[in-house]
Amino acid sequence: MAEIKILSAGAAQAVVEKIAESYALETGHKVTAEFSAVGVMKARVAGGEAVDVIILTGALIDELIASGHVVAGSRSDLGKVGTGVAARAGTDVPDVSSAQALRGSLLAASRIVCPDPATATAGKVVVGVLERLGIGAQVKPRMQHFPNGYAAMEWLGNSRGSREIGITQITEILANKGVTYAGPLPGDLQTKTIYSAGLSAGAAEPAAGREFIARLAAPTARSVLEQAGYEFDD
Repeated sequence: MAEIKILSAGAAQAVVEKIAESYALETGHKVTAEFSAVGVMKARVAGGEAVDVIILTGALIDELIASGHVVAGSRSDLGKVGTGVAARAGTDVPDVSSAQALRGSLLAASRIVCPDPATATAGKVVVGVLERLGIGAQVKPRMQHFPNGYAAMEWLGNSRGSREIGITQITEILANKGVTYAGPLPGDLQTKTIYSAGLSAGAAEPAAGREFIARLAAPTARSVLEQAGYEFDD
């Protein structure tokens, strides 16, 4: 029996956990997975942490291939994920149907929660959106950053304040029952990110790691990915 270790972006958590459960049942292999912001996970891999499978943005997987930390030719794309807006379940859903509507909703928010832009894809997107809407300075005192989108959505789901808004990757919103998905960032404010899996160059269980990656990218996993919020070009 093999034991594989996975370091993954939070945007893939719902899918990885579901695939890992069926994989473990069918193969008898044990799967240990950790999830956090992509920048944090990349740093851990680059620092030499022992891992078998790495799931990050496609761009970061390519960087790790170039640096020799991920096996060349092992990248498998899972799909694209957009950035969305959420509110605590049971509260008013903010209007995000247009750039102007989103701007008004953000200005009216008592608090805006999102992943840390220093390490997270969605956090960087949020900073760019606020700058483009011209409200970065106005809402800065009401911004609250979290280590990853899951943490931000968990906080939002358990909060008791009014007019609080969360922004993160759509997969991290849909996975949290405590929040309501208001919709994607509108129009050209939207950024869709490709997430990919790769085999660690130092994998202790390379065969099992490749098998797990194959399951993530298999046609049979497409429905799981779609339900989680992934999109595909074909």
